[in-house]
Amino acid sequence: MPKVSSVTVPYASYLRVYEPLAAFPEPERSHWERYAQRRERPSYQDELRRSLADLLPTPPVPVPVHESDDAFVIETDGVVCVCPWRTRLRGWQALDELPGRLPTPVLDAVLPPVVRRQSAADYERWLARNPDARPWIRTSTWQIPLNWFVLVSDEEREYGKGAEDRAEGEAPVLRYRTPMVQARRRVARALRTLRDTMDEGPLIDGLVDVGRWLEEFHPRSFVELDYGGLVHALSAEDLDGDHSAADVAEGIEALRRGDGDGAEAAYARLMERWRAVRDRQFAN
Repeated sequence: MPKVSSVTVPYASYLRVYEPLAAFPEPERSHWERYAQRRERPSYQDELRRSLADLLPTPPVPVPVHESDDAFVIETDGVVCVCPWRTRLRGWQALDELPGRLPTPVLDAVLPPVVRRQSAADYERWLARNPDARPWIRTSTWQIPLNWFVLVSDEEREYGKGAEDRAEGEAPVLRYRTPMVQARRRVARALRTLRDTMDEGPLIDGLVDVGRWLEEFHPRSFVELDYGGLVHALSAEDLDGDHSAADVAEGIEALRRGDGDGAEAAYARLMERWRAVRDRQFAN
């Protein structure tokens, strides 16, 4: 995929699943096997730039006409795993969520109702032919849902500071990567604790949802939580001190022990950290 521009596009974070090649049927498996051998592959920034460029024409193109044949690739212990982009499917799903996130006049200005109706009709027809379709990537803007941090541990945290001058060199990277079996086990343990100690609510509902999503993938997959473009909204000091997965784990463990004060302290640290990030969305 050619780059649309070199402009950095913030501020999205990602939860990705990488499945081993054996999880894919032919001919898709052979496609990903050949794809993994490429020396150069596009980045998540390339995908974002392309999507934003599609909104510039009149009328805008909210969802790609054709599905992406790109993926993220990792190799662990000699096993190649891929995370297909599925940009078209994710675009349809994101379009479904927009009415609850933007005021109607703003939404109508960016994506006219006739364009949204046509895209919704296209999605409905496609879904009828592909009822089991699911994305390998979940995206969140200006935050990372707390339930994502349940899947990983602080020991799996990878932080690369990048270049001293971000404008001139490589951007920082902050991510976690864990085997699927560990992610599923952490979800189950956290749900037991939360259901024993609090009423049903958004935190439990979100964790149930992400747990069900993980069950759809090969058991030898890997789960990656990537701060993505959020690294451009945070200072090097903030990134270095961000141990949100440890705070979430500490809070859940405190609940399990019946330590309400400890759980409240961990939750307060998380809220203070992520409120500061979300507030930047509305800054000039």
